[in-house]
Amino acid sequence: MPNWVQKFGYGEFIHLEHRNCKACMMKGDQVFREVDANCFDETVRIKEMDETGVNIQVLSTIPVLFNYWSKPADGLETSRFFNDHIAETVNKEPQRFIGLGTVPLQDIDLSIREMERCIQELKMPGIEIGTNVNQKNLADPEFTPFFEAAEKMGCAIFVHPWDMMGEKDIQQYWLPWLVGMPAETTRAICSMIFGGVLEKFPKLRIAFAHGGGSFPYTLGRIEHGFMVRPDLVQVDNPIPPRSYLGKFWVDSLVHDAAAFEFLRNCMTDDKICLGSDYPFPLGEHHPGCLINSLPLYEKQKEKFLMKNALDWLGLQR
Repeated sequence: MPNWVQKFGYGEFIHLEHRNCKACMMKGDQVFREVDANCFDETVRIKEMDETGVNIQVLSTIPVLFNYWSKPADGLETSRFFNDHIAETVNKEPQRFIGLGTVPLQDIDLSIREMERCIQELKMPGIEIGTNVNQKNLADPEFTPFFEAAEKMGCAIFVHPWDMMGEKDIQQYWLPWLVGMPAETTRAICSMIFGGVLEKFPKLRIAFAHGGGSFPYTLGRIEHGFMVRPDLVQVDNPIPPRSYLGKFWVDSLVHDAAAFEFLRNCMTDDKICLGSDYPFPLGEHHPGCLINSLPLYEKQKEKFLMKNALDWLGLQR
């Protein structure tokens, strides 16, 4: 079975310096990362998709380009630029790409307006957001109108870690990516559960990157803390965290068969979507190879490789 839907990062860069079919991605005046043409050229992507059996990719902006730190008007301008570029790419190859938008979450009114444009004008099924916004948790009351609007619009939301807590203290050994990102995603899931976001908006279709980070594997500790320190944990929502399993999606990118089986037991087979992190080093370079290596029924593989992603996106193919 081909890998039908693939989740990954995409987008133009604020500053590109082309060097032999590569580009330098800049943060301020510093080189952040050198990327290949498969990060910005859809013809290269399609060639690599064909080589690895991927029929459709879901395009989303690389998290460093959320630009939550910027002035709201500037954040809106860059969001519109990225969204228009992704929509243009999808329109060129509608049978190969699905697009997700980005919004300037440092300003809720502008975010709702741009989310509406993504859904209604650009015909995107959803948007991508970060695990925090300038270190504000997603359960902050400031974001309540945003999630309310997303639920009403039927907008799917993909949450990806960025701006990791404590990042400046763990620069050695690539720890922000290896340790910080899983912790950051767990932070987002816990804050949305404890803060009552998932309770207030039960129809919100939300997915979290990288197998839900550390959340599935620390859920026992999380729920134990919920029970023994209600004075600290249950202050905004008295419903146990385990009650929300099956009410949000995660991707499959855990790089380990035993971890994936544990994830299945935690999340159920209906809430895990194929994730690849293409085209970056921590990705699965042959998308779906872990899923295809497991002794699964074809209907189970179909869910992981295609159906669950379409359910989360609210799409019928």
